[in-house]
Amino acid sequence: MIGTEIRKIKSWLIENLIPWQFLLLVLFGAYQNQLSATTSQGLRIGTASIDITPPLPAAVDGQMRLRVATIAETALLANVVVLELKDDFGKLDVSVLISCDLVTIPYELRDKIRESVAFSIPELDTRKIIINATHTHTGGVIRDGWYAIPDTVTQAVDYQNLVSRQVTRAVAVAWKKRDFGSISWGMGHAKVAYIRRAVYKDGSAKMYGKTNQDDFRKMEGYEDQSIFSLFFWDQAGKLIATCINVSSPAQIVESRSTIHADYWDPVRQGLQKKFGSDLVVLGWIGAAGDQTPRPMYDQFAELRMVELRQNNSSPEFESGSESVNFRSDSYLDEVGDRIVNAVMQTYDTVSKDQYREVVFDHAVEEIDLPMRLVTEEEYHNSKKLRDEDLNDNYRAIEFSRRIAFYDEVVKRFENQQKIQQPMYPVEIHALRIGDVVICTNPFEMFTDFGIQIKARSRALQTFIIQLVGPGTYLATKEALAGGHYSAIVESNRVGPEGGQILVDHTISMISALWPK
Repeated sequence: MIGTEIRKIKSWLIENLIPWQFLLLVLFGAYQNQLSATTSQGLRIGTASIDITPPLPAAVDGQMRLRVATIAETALLANVVVLELKDDFGKLDVSVLISCDLVTIPYELRDKIRESVAFSIPELDTRKIIINATHTHTGGVIRDGWYAIPDTVTQAVDYQNLVSRQVTRAVAVAWKKRDFGSISWGMGHAKVAYIRRAVYKDGSAKMYGKTNQDDFRKMEGYEDQSIFSLFFWDQAGKLIATCINVSSPAQIVESRSTIHADYWDPVRQGLQKKFGSDLVVLGWIGAAGDQTPRPMYDQFAELRMVELRQNNSSPEFESGSESVNFRSDSYLDEVGDRIVNAVMQTYDTVSKDQYREVVFDHAVEEIDLPMRLVTEEEYHNSKKLRDEDLNDNYRAIEFSRRIAFYDEVVKRFENQQKIQQPMYPVEIHALRIGDVVICTNPFEMFTDFGIQIKARSRALQTFIIQLVGPGTYLATKEALAGGHYSAIVESNRVGPEGGQILVDHTISMISALWPK
């Protein structure tokens, strides 16, 4: 790599130059300073995994109604990879990658974790910490004030504190364990993502809309079936961690009133069977705001194949049935197998293409995006629906999340009376590692935007991680025209115009990491 060659040239110059020629060495050193940001003495890697399952009983996040879990079907995990590089002058750069089995990462949770890590590891630049959610809808409630949680159930603030403590411990372990290692990257494919917005004859759209009716015309957007993987090895050549980028939320068992990591649990188990129980697996959800891991058509044919593969028996279908169950454990295992198989094919291809010295550069920026404006009609409708729930004793508790959903729109409209165009601040990262880049956003970004970033990026591979933040959908113009959940004002803090600004700014950040 560049750093090694520079050191060889420098040694030769020192041994052979006569005194007046040391001027050349000075000039060469100035040139080397220009390269020092992109050369390294070797990649150092630390990994850790820790349990963040909430104490039971626990409220379950991700739906409009209150659910309380008394059973944890799987553990919820926070998985950590610390990357450290030093240039030829000993200058340190560190990035911390953290993936959590949560529905979102509220900014107050992010800030708690950063403050706690800063106290534990003062030399670490906490702005270089990337924390993402896998968007499971069967994790503990992490958003304070969104649900009316009974006193006997784990409270959101208490759960935030628990997650912060546990993640800080995991980062400290990974920091202490860091040692020289190597990295590889690659891509595979698996059918995991299904566009979930159906479009009808009248131009309207619906999330999870029926496709087996006469007025169905098409699925609204695109799908991304790529499975991107990063692999990390220790000095002895043992695989110690992998980061897997899937453009579909982890929402197969999303309607259960239990704690569950969704499809990431069988993925981790499948890979740990092959590489050891200490393998750390980070789940990264790509641009997937309009995606689901469950089929929207060909359901009966797909279920038959799943059941034959998983149980070796052909299922019988009820006459006249219009839907099938893709929230089962057998389908969960099916999707897990698909991802594991894609990762293993990639591993077999790139495992000998490892890099110890890599270009490494981590940019972090905060930009303001124009918020989607609330119309007067939308304001009155949200206020009406909010008040209807508030005035019903049962619904005020059971659907407290829905009340907060509408109340936010009411407050946004009231704020617009003071500020003509409110702005929404977002933190975004662009991390270059060798030939690949990792870029983030805090939204449930529609896949259209993600494909645009990938297509325009100068990187060999572009990993997109959504929900590095509190979420809300980032929908396209086409989706807004179709309407329905995920593309209505209650679902969007930022509209399509802001989405395009985010895409363009992300591309600019990526391009700056590949100077001509």
